[in-house]
Formats: sequence, C-alpha cells, structure tokens
Amino acid sequence: MSVVIPSQLRSYTGGAVRVEVAGATIDAALDALDARFPGIKFRVIDEQGAIRPHMRIFANGAMARRIDLPLKDGDELFIAGALSGG
Repeated sequence: MSVVIPSQLRSYTGGAVRVEVAGATIDAALDALDARFPGIKFRVIDEQGAIRPHMRIFANGAMARRIDLPLKDGDELFIAGALSGG
C-alpha cells in the first residue's frame, strides 16, 4: 500500500512524499514504515498506541480513529499533521 507522508515528517523519509509498505492493519503498516524510517511511528502514535491528537490518518479517504483498522494491498494511507500558530 501507499503511505503519503506529511511535510513535517519527510525528514525521516529523506524527503519522500509517498512510500510503499505492507501491512494488514494501520498499526502493521506503521511498523513497516518505522522499520525503514526509524522513529517515524512515534511521531504519529503515542506511548499508549493511540493516534496523537495533532495527527490524522486517512485510509482510502476516510479518517481512521483506530490503528487496528484492516487494510489490503492497493489501499492508501494519508498521514496529516495539524498546523498551528498565532
């Protein structure tokens, strides 16, 4: 499946915007991503295994609220980070 990486995490992927990984769930896909780009999963998922409040994950265009959501080949994950400022 394809994972679209937000700009604030591209330093982990060497600037890659889209990365191909395998995984039966969002969690497994993030594990595969982290195996290639160490530390990236921790930026998206907290210590309790929940999606961090400032991050969003979309699976095939629908916002995912849990990381145990099943995936299949050909799916697309889009990781988005909140922008803030004042």
